[in-house]
Amino acid sequence: MGLTRRQLLKRSGLSLGAVLFAGCTIPEEEMIVQSPIRIPEDTVEGFDAFYATTIQDGGSSEGLLVRVMEGRAKKIEGNPDFPLNRGKHSARSEATLQSLYHPDRIEGPLKRVGSRGTEDFTAISWDEALDTLTMKLKSQQTNPSSVVMMTQPIRGHLGGISEKFITSYGGRYFTYEPIEETVLRQAMASVFGQTRLPSFDIQNTRHILSFGADFLGTWVSPVQYSRQYGEFRQGSGRERGTLVQIEPRFSLTAANADEWVPVKPGTEGFLAIAIASVIISNGLGDPQGTREFTEMIGAETLAKYSPESVSKMVGVTPERISELAHSFAENQPSLALAGGSAAGHTNGLFNLVAVYGLNRLVGNLGKEGGINFNPQFPGSSIVDSSNVSTFSQWLKISEEMNRGGVQVALVRGINPVYSMPKSTGFASAFSNVPFIVSFSSFLDETALYADLILPEHVSLEDWGDDVPDPAPGFETLGFQQPVVMPFKDTRGFGDLLLTIAGELGGPVSASLPWDSFRDVLRSGVKEIYELNRGSLKAATYEEFWVGILQRGGWWDMNSKKVDVGPPPGPIPVPEAPEFFGDPSTYPMHLIPFPAQAIGDGSGAHLPWLQATPDPITTATWRTWVEVNPKDGKELALREGDVVRVESPSGSIEAQVYIHPATPPGIISIPMGQGHTQYGRYAAGRGANLTDILVPQQDKSTGALAWAATRIRLVKTGGRDRIPKAEGMTVAVPVMGFPVVRITNH
Repeated sequence: MGLTRRQLLKRSGLSLGAVLFAGCTIPEEEMIVQSPIRIPEDTVEGFDAFYATTIQDGGSSEGLLVRVMEGRAKKIEGNPDFPLNRGKHSARSEATLQSLYHPDRIEGPLKRVGSRGTEDFTAISWDEALDTLTMKLKSQQTNPSSVVMMTQPIRGHLGGISEKFITSYGGRYFTYEPIEETVLRQAMASVFGQTRLPSFDIQNTRHILSFGADFLGTWVSPVQYSRQYGEFRQGSGRERGTLVQIEPRFSLTAANADEWVPVKPGTEGFLAIAIASVIISNGLGDPQGTREFTEMIGAETLAKYSPESVSKMVGVTPERISELAHSFAENQPSLALAGGSAAGHTNGLFNLVAVYGLNRLVGNLGKEGGINFNPQFPGSSIVDSSNVSTFSQWLKISEEMNRGGVQVALVRGINPVYSMPKSTGFASAFSNVPFIVSFSSFLDETALYADLILPEHVSLEDWGDDVPDPAPGFETLGFQQPVVMPFKDTRGFGDLLLTIAGELGGPVSASLPWDSFRDVLRSGVKEIYELNRGSLKAATYEEFWVGILQRGGWWDMNSKKVDVGPPPGPIPVPEAPEFFGDPSTYPMHLIPFPAQAIGDGSGAHLPWLQATPDPITTATWRTWVEVNPKDGKELALREGDVVRVESPSGSIEAQVYIHPATPPGIISIPMGQGHTQYGRYAAGRGANLTDILVPQQDKSTGALAWAATRIRLVKTGGRDRIPKAEGMTVAVPVMGFPVVRITNH
């Protein structure tokens, strides 16, 4: 009798990609055995295998171990061997299992048969789908610049072949991040002359000043930073480190800090310069760093923005500014971080340049406990940094779409119809493109505009790799392998590009000569093998290939880069932030923040993430408005009241959460909800915060100034309980001190 599919998959668990390496502890937790009722051929025998893989979650990478039993992925754990997360992993990585088994996954290729914006599609074969796309691309070869590829930032070999495909065709390539890190990357270039993000040695530092960077929550690489933060707090043979969080919102990082300094929005750069002026005037800085910082910022600027002169502007007393400066300079090594809301203003680059310059000032570059710089990855065909198209560039391409300058749009891994500010009119412009192709696995708001949907594999079904950015301070490659067979009639994005390139022929085919994306990866791994260094060495290439699958990647801890030259500039002129909306009409500052689990909305289709409580409010499944108790009293608001949040760009409705740690005049609202599509778990829940954002830009980079909007709250008369794990919060005086009490009333 022949093997059943279930038996075949079970035996495939013994393939060479299974985790066999030493030095890594395999998780011992056992899952409850799934009922085999729906798969009667499956007799659960208790045999399982662990596969090492890598998943890129937004800008960060996580090395994972996936437990596979009877051909099904059952559980995800962190790979203890991978240098970034070392056995830890995020809720988003855990929920990747749900994307694999999701009931709303697109089953196979679809072609539009109805009007755009409707779900009127019909299933077609892959041959018909690829023929349709190939013919359309061939018809545009006389005007190739009218073809645009739009993706999320893609690193690794997939990023390389994506760029080769569209550039060899003659088209244009745009990458998109809803909360773009353009300002952060430009700050690295301006202060340190680096194109890649550095490694922040949090675990070995003694003192951290963090300006708006919620590094324990959602900023850049939170799993990596959280793991290091544990070492920072434990001390590792030295005294416990101190964290001061400076930002207008009480974030998860602020909640864990020794002190939270609620600075006024957009003034972080002025506070940093005032801190620097104290350090310099007291001779506390590194001599070379003092010269470089003074030249970079300017002696006149340092004299102008003293603690006394900026105190009222930033909302921090001169005495406290002096204390912050002395603590930072006298507790070496120290780190100054900046990002998040500090970058989301019209003067975002100035804010970040001023803060990161503090690291130069005290001489904490290329040292343990300071900022270390990541070397360029050695592979010739690999993309090792994220080049993101700015918000201003997206506005220009939107204008082109309105004028008919874009004839074909290839969209992968992004949902700009949902996440671009509504006032930009992007959805209307996008609908003017004659032919749109989506590679989405789910019918999201952008896929609803597509004429052709070619669904790609989810990450647990596909090949891939990633050069983490930020890396841990040395050359690192995370490797992704399919841990299960595809559950739907989908294909890998890399394989699709190679197939289309072969059909197009000419320079496109010549630039992409491989038969499969797996072959692309094997050629890249061969380059690494020939280096004959790093975490893996083998007598033959095939043994090396097996080893890289087993360990989930390759890294060379001896490939550190410590050199950095003088600041190359240019340095933006200090300017106060601009907020849009008449203060008399819109009296409150809006501070958006990505939701802890669903992020910018890309994880909203997964119920595990929807049900993950916010770490501060414990709220789930909804959009809420964090309101200071004093403001709530003045507006006669209580928890659960439904308010209309109005800005110059529009309005949304959300529920009030009275938050004792929210500063007066500040309103914080999570992003990520308010989908109209994207599956049963995302659609119709909460509100889309981007609908009310004013589309203003950082003046230096053209990035979206997403924290520059003023708003007002209007009671609607509606009220409902906020789904959350705690009771209602009420601030009550106890012995004369304000104490937060949890109540169920």
